[in-house]
Amino acid sequence: MKNRLLAVAALAEALTGLILFVYPPIVINLLFGTKVVRTGVVMSRITGITLIALGIACWPCATATCALAGMLTYSALVTLYLVYVGAVGGLTGILLWPAAVVHAVLTFLLARMWFKTQEDSQA
Repeated sequence: MKNRLLAVAALAEALTGLILFVYPPIVINLLFGTKVVRTGVVMSRITGITLIALGIACWPCATATCALAGMLTYSALVTLYLVYVGAVGGLTGILLWPAAVVHAVLTFLLARMWFKTQEDSQA
């Protein structure tokens, strides 16, 4: 029963995150009854990425692999999105590129850990 509840909650958060990432205005309007503007869309999409990663991390599994997969998903998607926002979206504050680099390094380290975990489980 606990695993089913956790699975339903994880799936609901991941789906909400996906909708928030793809089309933030509908979620913001339904939740808060207001419109979302430029930087609000960016932050809403980052929140969507976070909810997707939370859903992955909380998916019932026997090992800590789900938590690692959630963090790897979050870091990789945020890296890509921050680079996109900076390169195409024209939104660049003083910390945008350092944040993108930090997330890129974190993604690399988490991916390395992921592959090591996969190799260890096959040995």
